[in-house]
Amino acid sequence: MKLKLSSPIEVLPIPKKYKKELRKLKLEKVGDLLFYFPQRYEDYSNLKKIKDLKIGEKVSIQGKIKEIENIISPLKKRVLTEALVEDETGSLRVVWFNQPFLKNYFKRGDKVSLSGKVSSDSFYPLYLSSPYFEKIKPHKTLIHTGRVISFYSETKGISSKLIRWLIFLLLKEFKEKLPETLPEEILKKAKLLTLREAIEKIHFPAELKEAKKAKLRFQFEELFLLHLSVLKERLALEKEKAFKIEISSQLLERFKESLPFKLTLDQEKCIKEIVQDLSKETPMNRLLQGDVGSGKTAVAAFSALATIKAGYQVALMAPTEILSKQHFQEIHKLLAPFRVEIGLLTGKQDKLLSKKLPGQTIEISRKKLLEKTLSGDLDLLIGTHALIQEKVKFGNLALVILDEQHRFGVKQRAKLLKQGKASSFIPHLLSMTATPIPRTLALTIYGDLDISIIEKPPPGRKPAITQLVEPEERFKVYEFLRKEIKKGKQLFVICPKIEPKEGKLAHLKSVEKEYEFLKSEVFPEFKVAKLHGKMKTSERDKVIQEFREGKIQILVATSVVEVGIDVPQATLMIIEGAERFGLAQLHQFRGRIQRSKEQAFCFLFVSGNLSEKAKKRLQALLSTKSGLELAEIDLKLRGPGSFLGARQWGMPDLAMSALANQKLVKRTKEIAQEILTQDPELKKYPVLAKRIKKFKEIFHKE
Repeated sequence: MKLKLSSPIEVLPIPKKYKKELRKLKLEKVGDLLFYFPQRYEDYSNLKKIKDLKIGEKVSIQGKIKEIENIISPLKKRVLTEALVEDETGSLRVVWFNQPFLKNYFKRGDKVSLSGKVSSDSFYPLYLSSPYFEKIKPHKTLIHTGRVISFYSETKGISSKLIRWLIFLLLKEFKEKLPETLPEEILKKAKLLTLREAIEKIHFPAELKEAKKAKLRFQFEELFLLHLSVLKERLALEKEKAFKIEISSQLLERFKESLPFKLTLDQEKCIKEIVQDLSKETPMNRLLQGDVGSGKTAVAAFSALATIKAGYQVALMAPTEILSKQHFQEIHKLLAPFRVEIGLLTGKQDKLLSKKLPGQTIEISRKKLLEKTLSGDLDLLIGTHALIQEKVKFGNLALVILDEQHRFGVKQRAKLLKQGKASSFIPHLLSMTATPIPRTLALTIYGDLDISIIEKPPPGRKPAITQLVEPEERFKVYEFLRKEIKKGKQLFVICPKIEPKEGKLAHLKSVEKEYEFLKSEVFPEFKVAKLHGKMKTSERDKVIQEFREGKIQILVATSVVEVGIDVPQATLMIIEGAERFGLAQLHQFRGRIQRSKEQAFCFLFVSGNLSEKAKKRLQALLSTKSGLELAEIDLKLRGPGSFLGARQWGMPDLAMSALANQKLVKRTKEIAQEILTQDPELKKYPVLAKRIKKFKEIFHKE
């Protein structure tokens, strides 16, 4: 069988067990290997003679095997393979640990290339410790030693050496056949390597500078495709028609007067931006960003009210039942004076707040609720993913509100946007998020959305006093919390996992274990409850309701509390294993206890010794109150992959890492805009058009 890039990985000349493991690395086709890029490099291009070696150097040597034997170490009972290697200037002892097969692999007289660190101890004044090795043969290129060596993400049985060898074989076969994927004018404009140059230099660079240039070429390409994809989406949306919603200034004044609080300047600014969008005939595509408790719900409630009073319907979709129910209650309170009919549709419960029975929630059959939605009698339907079921049809849907929109895929969003009967119209879209989005990500990932930001919290809210707690201070904190709880305050305890784990994660606190410990040993006088995703919905609802009513004083939970549990009297928080969470997530947790005018306290407990990077991150949380500032710090310290959750986004690693490079993000966007201005349909660039389509399939915004 002739080898092709599209051939399954099984055709490679390697044992069957390796093929199965390669698939675990998502290497399914032969061509996937060429685009499986190194994670890091080590520079062993420093080729030295044995007589010139110095302790601590990372070097490469070439010579002949004079002796080789296996020795059992009496101290640690491990096998040492010792060899004596010589060149024309001298001889050197070489030691490998637990690699006994090397005694049979090497023969006396074999010419070898070795790359490693020069060490010294009481036995040998100078030796090479566990070096990378390779036999030197006529007409054979050295790929594992004596050069800049590439290292890849590995799995059981699949070493970087095997991956490197396979890629080397494939490059020899396919390099000259690879078609260029970027137009020549872009390569020149951005001063990029061609695909053939870049693919070779990213795997086998002569120097680190070459690897950097090759990586830049692929980062540019991924970001460029991302920008093209997002901007094309934006252009396509601008061609669509939406219901033009006329909003009277009197309605806004009536809404403001009906509120039990005063809108902040930020809230008013965001409402103004949304009102302007709703009054256009093109669909709004706006993201409303603000910390937990900043007042996004009030802004969304007015957007819904304005749409309803213009004679249209609204859908509000949230990622969890907890959050859906909370929106149902909160929005009902905010819109109660305006007599609107609101339905709740989740996986298991359907409810209705009818105009005919103001203030009363009634259970309603799914069939009746769907009939009301289709006829247009229902003004606002709130729910989870249940909203995008085939059976849910709207009479005249004009506005879709998504909460924590990054939790939904593009296909899900598109499906919800096309639910209306008037299929020639696209509803306006308002997305809300409490996740602070750094500027670089806003320019790329959310480039198809206009962004409104509520920066300042409502007046009178005090920022939580946040403290990093040393292990020996833990019980002092418990005593402080005991006094506060006795005053009527409530406590959240956040744990990184639900159940105790073994192995590397054994030290991390779990909800189950911490719940038992706090209930029986620390706070026996208080009602302690637990909350996590594995509990039944009815159990979770009961716990949340009792916590809201003050019947439960301490709630031990996972990150499920990140979204949608608002209890104003809960002003105390412990975060166990705080170093395991991102800054943006920690900031959101902290936001849960800043929902009243009482002083809030947040205690960060860490598990084990912290790295310098982890210390820096947690110190930033102590000193910075702005979610946006923290997001920027998190992006720099942890990188976009950790910030976004790379697996959920399905974005290539290189594109993900490139998001931290603001200069590159800006440049790729400019070039993408130039191309689309000249050729919106990419008729001159059929390869790009095809690749964008494929890119959209891979890159799904979850």
